[in-house]
This record gives sequence, C-alpha cells and structure tokens, in this order.
Amino acid sequence: MTDSAELRNKILAARNEIKPEKRQAANLRINERLLALDEIRSSKNIFIYVSFRSEVETRTIIDDLLARGKQVSVPLTRIKEKRLEVISITNPDEQLIPGYCDIPEPREELTRANAIDPQLLDVIVLPGSVFDLRGGRFGYGGGYYDRLLASIPRARRLALAYEIQIVDKLPLQPHDELMDTIITEERLISGHSRTS
Repeated sequence: MTDSAELRNKILAARNEIKPEKRQAANLRINERLLALDEIRSSKNIFIYVSFRSEVETRTIIDDLLARGKQVSVPLTRIKEKRLEVISITNPDEQLIPGYCDIPEPREELTRANAIDPQLLDVIVLPGSVFDLRGGRFGYGGGYYDRLLASIPRARRLALAYEIQIVDKLPLQPHDELMDTIITEERLISGHSRTS
C-alpha cells in the first residue's frame, strides 16, 4: 500500500469515528460558513456532492440553495467513461436514489431533460478524504472529480471537510486539482499555487 493510500485510509477511519453530536455541531458550522461565502451568494449555478456515509452533510445545504433560487446540480457517476455527469435537481427527496456505491444520485430518467453543461457552473462543492493547507485534495481514488475540475478551470472550487481531515502538506500528483477554499468547522483555508 502506498503512503498516499495509507494516509487516506487513516484519515477516513478517523472521520468515521467522529461522535454523532460532534459531527452534527461541525456540520452546522460548516454549512453556515459555506452559505455565508460571497461565491455562494453571488453564484447562480452550483454543483454540489450529495453526502454519503461520514462525509460533511449536504442535504440541508441543497435544500437551502434551492430555497434561495439557485440552480443546483449534483453528480451522476458514469463508471464506464470514468466521469461525472452534471444533473440539475429541484426535489432531492423525489429525484435522488441509491446509485454508484449506494451514493444518492439523480434518477436516470432525469439525464435527458436535466443535464447541465459543466461550462455553465459557477461553483463546485466537493467532498474528499484528505486536504492540505495549499488547497490540495485527495479524493477516494477514482479521479472523477479531478477530471471534471480539469475540464472547467473557471468554476470556483470549494471543499467541505472536518478539521480532522486537514494535514500540512499532501504528496500531490500532477493530476491532483487544487481547491480555492476548504471549509471546516474551525476555519476557511485559502488554496495556494503548487509552488508555495
């Protein structure tokens, strides 16, 4: 197992161990911080992950964004093509069902009418396993989000994480995309260039 895989596994194990009451309080603070950002307030098209297992919770964020009149889209995983399709939703309770790895994803029938051109996205809100102080991110090993981000460099990249997921410096690979901002329950971390 590589050092990167070991680090990812160690941090995810620690994230899984966060106690429910601590997790709930952290989610609330992260949600408030995200929704207060100028990037969110001024953006129309927002792409956000649907939380799964021990990830920072996003269902309440999605509901809040919809209530604010934002166009909200979420990922649909295309395993054969190793890519994420961007699908807009208006009613998560009705439009999301268990998909890839049981992650809540849009129903397949939404893809024809609700597919969004990724170039229209203003903001992308991402999950991840480990982050660093430069805005570096490790995902879960599939590269799905890195490929999406590489295709739309102008969209702002915001990542949600618990403080326990932050390390000083990750051993990033050339394909690893950097975040503009990482939001935790304790702080906002501004991303930097690879050279810093």
